Amino acid sequence: METLISSFMDYLNYEKGLSPNTRAAYKRDLSKLYQFLKKNTMPLDPEKISKHNIMAFLSWQLDEGTANSSAARSLSSIKSFYKFLILEGYTKSNPCSDLETPKVKRKLPRFLSVEEVDKLMEQPSVLLPLGLRDRAMLELMYGTGIRVSELLSLQIEDINTTAGFLRCMGKGRKERIIPVNQTSVEWIQRYLFRARNSLVKSHLERTLFLNSHGRPMSRQGFFKILSGYVQKAEIQKEVSPHTLRHSFATHLLENGADLRAVQEMLGHVDISTTQIYTHLTSTRLREVYQQFHPRA
Repeated sequence: METLISSFMDYLNYEKGLSPNTRAAYKRDLSKLYQFLKKNTMPLDPEKISKHNIMAFLSWQLDEGTANSSAARSLSSIKSFYKFLILEGYTKSNPCSDLETPKVKRKLPRFLSVEEVDKLMEQPSVLLPLGLRDRAMLELMYGTGIRVSELLSLQIEDINTTAGFLRCMGKGRKERIIPVNQTSVEWIQRYLFRARNSLVKSHLERTLFLNSHGRPMSRQGFFKILSGYVQKAEIQKEVSPHTLRHSFATHLLENGADLRAVQEMLGHVDISTTQIYTHLTSTRLREVYQQFHPRA
């Protein structure tokens, strides 16, 4: 089974083009299944693993306090693994094909108000190269709704400041084109002309945003920068890089944007993923109604 898991990882990498983080999640789920089966002297041959073995594994996870969302992801990983095994001819049946995914209560994502976004944007000291870089990064994230991994992998040539759009590679290595507003374009241009040259160490480096050592910035580095500005702005909310993405989508829909257009800009495969933001805007409408209608 370990060999087959390894082959599956190669398949996810070379044929499906999934990101390292996604592949790591698949591997973690399948390794937990393998260890559970081994510890409980259950079959390790995928052809002999039964539906009851899989159900026992999922029940054990939930008994151990695993969240429904994590158990649901585990089942999804196992189903994908078996689809691969059937595709490659290692087995003929999928023991978990008719197992229902544990119900997941979807949490409404946190987002910032427009006023909080404005306050956050004012925090970087734009007279310094690093502050100018930080302002450009924050403006671009909020202005386009891209993921932090997409932001940090952007190359200089991925942004067309003249036409006002950027090209990014999303999940599953799917490319999408996103419009960039004039404010973001202006901050990117300032960063390119006044700051990036003081950070870059090699003329061969084409990554757009660099750390103080002239190398591509890490996710941890960006998170630390963002946390510092959130604290400085005295925003009393938990703010992650994804919060800017949520704010982008929420503010667009609150101002009448088409759901399909927002789905395309966010790079969501399924529109049901985007629809969670409609719940946010509905909640906001109710709050406004309760606050301002004389008979509410």
